[in-house]
Amino acid sequence: MNTYMKKAIDLAMNNVTDGGQPFGAVIVRDDKIVAEGVNELHLIHDISGHAEMIAIRKAQKLFQTNDLSEFTIYASGEPCAMCLTAMYFAGIKDIYFCQSIDDAKKVGLTKSSEIYEDLKLNREERSIVMKQVNLSNAENPMQYWQSKQNKE
Repeated sequence: MNTYMKKAIDLAMNNVTDGGQPFGAVIVRDDKIVAEGVNELHLIHDISGHAEMIAIRKAQKLFQTNDLSEFTIYASGEPCAMCLTAMYFAGIKDIYFCQSIDDAKKVGLTKSSEIYEDLKLNREERSIVMKQVNLSNAENPMQYWQSKQNKE
């Protein structure tokens, strides 16, 4: 196990000791840890307070960028759908993890597994009801954004 993964595991173990869930993550650039995080759900009551999300926020703030394509993330557990999506948006291409979503499910951490299964379904079949509301062009934020982009 390399130094970065060891740090992610140590963070996860310490988080369990502190009453949290077994998740830790570090972000690396140029062979240096630049950001780290643990699940803070039990502390901040923010469902997005996952280890990977917190590490991503810290790295983006530190480097004042949304583009983390030159960074690598090491996480104690396989990223949930939310964290993985954030990694896609941030451009992170190298993701290393130890324990899978199936491993998490075996110890009672089932939400990620349930969400991944739900996302495989067509929108109309998912457990969350999603309804599209049509907009006119005058009140359409995307049209407004596009018009501003074309003027710049």
